[in-house]
Amino acid sequence: MNKFISLLPLALALAACGSNDAPAPTANVPVHAPELDQPAQPTPPQSAQESAVAKLDRALAGDWRSESNKARDPYRHPKETLEFFGVKPSDTLIEITPGAGWYTEVLAPFLKDSGHFIAAAAADASSDYAKSSNEAYRALLQKDEAAFGKVAFVEFDPKAPVLGAADSADTVLTFRNVHNWAMGGNAPAMFKAFFAVLKPGGTLGVVDHRAAAGAAFDKVKDSGYLPQDYVIKLATDAGFKLEAQSEINANPADTKDHAKGVWTLPPTYALGDEDHAKYQAIGESDRMTLKFVKPGADGIFKTKD
Repeated sequence: MNKFISLLPLALALAACGSNDAPAPTANVPVHAPELDQPAQPTPPQSAQESAVAKLDRALAGDWRSESNKARDPYRHPKETLEFFGVKPSDTLIEITPGAGWYTEVLAPFLKDSGHFIAAAAADASSDYAKSSNEAYRALLQKDEAAFGKVAFVEFDPKAPVLGAADSADTVLTFRNVHNWAMGGNAPAMFKAFFAVLKPGGTLGVVDHRAAAGAAFDKVKDSGYLPQDYVIKLATDAGFKLEAQSEINANPADTKDHAKGVWTLPPTYALGDEDHAKYQAIGESDRMTLKFVKPGADGIFKTKD
C-alpha cells in the first residue's frame, strides 16, 4: 500500500509533462473557427445555370422550327444573342413586331414554363399588311400551341404605341424593325413605349442592319441600313443607358452598297436570279447588336431629401 502511494506523485508529474505537447486554449478564439477563404455570398448552384442553357438548347432544337428557319441560325446567332441580352426563363418578355415568328419559335418555348411571353404588333386596323401579318402570326400560335404555351398577343397603334402596363416587363426585344420605324417616322415613339413598359433595371435588346461607318441617316434610311449612333441616340433620348454592344451578328463581307439596299441580300434576294451566287456568298446583312438598360434599379438606396 505504501509503495502505491509513493508512486502516485511520479505518475501525476509524468502526466503533467505529457500535457505540454498540446497548445493551451486561447481566450476568445472559438474551437471551430469559420474558414476565412469562403465567399461572402455563395455562388448560385451551377445546376440552375445549366437548366437555363439546356432549356434554350431544347427550344432551338425543337421540331416545331422549320428547316428553313434553322438554316438561318448561322446568320442570326439566336443562342449567343439571347445570352448576350441576358434573357432568363422566368422573364416577362415582350417581342416587338414578331413578323412571321422566327424568334417566337425560340422564345415562347423557352419562357412557357416559368416566364411570360408577349408578342406586340401593329394593330390590324393600321394597314392591310399589319392585318395579314397578324393573321398569319395568330395561325402560327394556334398550330404550335403545345410547344409555345400561352402567348399573349398585344396590338398597338404605331403612332401612339402602348405595349402594356407601365413598369411591367423585364425585357423588350426587337429584331430588324427599327429601320421600318425610322422610314415611317415613328421610331422615337416606339422607343418611348419601350421605356414606359420596362421595369426599372429592365433590358431593351436591339438588332438591326448597320450602315457603313460615318453614313448619314438621311442618305441611307431608305436602304434598310441605319447608322449605329442613330439607333443609340433613339434609345438614350428615350431615357435608356447603353449597357453593352456586341459583334455577334456582324458580317464584314457586307459592303452595304447594294442596288436594292439590304433586301438585295438573303433571305429576300430582291434582284431575283441576278447575281444570286454573289449575294448568297455574302450572306445576310451586317447587324448591330445593342443592349440598353432602363435606369433606376438602385433607386431604393437613394436618401430622402
